Amino acid sequence: MRYWAIILVLLAGCDTPSRTYRDVPVSRISVDQSVFDIRVKDNRAEAIRINAEWAPRLSSVKPRAIAAIEQVSGCKVKRMRGDQAMMIADLKCKGSPVPQPPKQLSCEMHATPLVGSDSELSYDIDCVEVST
Repeated sequence: MRYWAIILVLLAGCDTPSRTYRDVPVSRISVDQSVFDIRVKDNRAEAIRINAEWAPRLSSVKPRAIAAIEQVSGCKVKRMRGDQAMMIADLKCKGSPVPQPPKQLSCEMHATPLVGSDSELSYDIDCVEVST
């Protein structure tokens, strides 16, 4: 019985923000099959993927996380680190303060190969604000 209590406590922390982002308002955004909680503070953002996906790797989740962070923050992602569940991004915001993000967005991402490139993709993202 005691082991089940420990497991439940550990699972409850799966979508908890890190200490730096604990008091920051959250925006929930879905990009294709991934759902993220995004918190933006200063020129950094934290993305926590909160949905279940079958054995994702950072390389498969990263483009959706970047699109989600850029859509919520209005800034470009300069650098990202982390794993497939929690990512921290450094933002480049063109001299303006980071805007207050909307609460919930639902997005679709469309990737097309860049002309003359076999490995690079260009992404278009269409988002709508979801009323709660």
